[in-house]
Amino acid sequence: MNEQASIRCESISVGYGDHVVVGEATLVLHRGEILTLIGPNGAGKSTLLKTLARVLPMLAGTVTLSGRDLMSYKNREIAQKMAVLLTQGKDPGMITCREVIEMGRFPYTNMAGTMTASDRKIVEEAMEQTGVKELAQREYAQISDGQRQRVLLARALCQQPEILILDEPVSYLDIRYKLEFLTTLQRLVKQRNITAVMTLHELDLAARISDRIACVKNGKIQRVGTPEEVMDSSYMVELFDLQEGSYDAVSGSVEMEKIHGKSRVFVLCGTGNGTGIFRALQRRQIAFDAGILQQNDRDIPAARALARKVIEVRPFAPVTEEEIRQAENMIDEADSVICTLDETEREHPAEHLKELMDYADRQGKQKTVEELFHE
Repeated sequence: MNEQASIRCESISVGYGDHVVVGEATLVLHRGEILTLIGPNGAGKSTLLKTLARVLPMLAGTVTLSGRDLMSYKNREIAQKMAVLLTQGKDPGMITCREVIEMGRFPYTNMAGTMTASDRKIVEEAMEQTGVKELAQREYAQISDGQRQRVLLARALCQQPEILILDEPVSYLDIRYKLEFLTTLQRLVKQRNITAVMTLHELDLAARISDRIACVKNGKIQRVGTPEEVMDSSYMVELFDLQEGSYDAVSGSVEMEKIHGKSRVFVLCGTGNGTGIFRALQRRQIAFDAGILQQNDRDIPAARALARKVIEVRPFAPVTEEEIRQAENMIDEADSVICTLDETEREHPAEHLKELMDYADRQGKQKTVEELFHE
């Protein structure tokens, strides 16, 4: 990553009128990186972005862009340095996608907005890089939200900015368009050595795409660092004041609150096929136990979050007789046993799994998911 600083925020305060939303914030944004602001609703993330974009006046402090005071730039100059994608943009009217994208060249054209051959080449390159060439002649008002976001990204690239500011750019997109947009953004930030600062509600996506994360809460930027440095599970619970459910930093998964009370089902697992079963049981408000799982198994995050009890063993450690007896006791207490092994795995199961499957059969408790859910 290029560590050259694009923006430096020194002890800035942002808000509305005399009301400070975020105060005494210090932040450095580097070239070639994506910095994502996360935090609860109303924490001031969008207010910070709007202030950096000069949509809102700064209440205190200084912001320098490429070593120069942000407020000293004229509008045309700032448009050549910074491109902004806010959640609620203006409706451009009945124009084509190409015309929307060409607006990104206005900071460079003459007063009449005349496009040169060089401008048109830049427009074509932006459409190519964002995958919207096939949309060029379509009316902007007639395309999907996901397509609009890519068109707006192409328009932003036409400005040839050093800084991209994006406020919840994938909020209204389905998973396909979320991934397409963020993949394109990540690639372009690296290729063009751009600074991108944005807000995201999706913690799993923020953890995967961001070079650094800034956590905003209670009028402060509380933490700044890589996702691995700041997004630990306990802090995410604190940051979002989670009262129900859980967040696992390793997997990036969010789970609903576990069902308490007597366990009705024992889920016999250990091959990474259990998470879907755990969630299906939770949705049906069925308390369950699970095991025997190695601590590096793919099912561990969901099992810890959703199961009443989990039998865990160290990775690659042999399963002990004590752990097998513990699982048998859980089977005795449960009404039913579900085994997550698929047909191939059932042909040659691990020794402890075979022993427990046979034990459940002798108890007459082993059922399929379909049998359990249709009782």
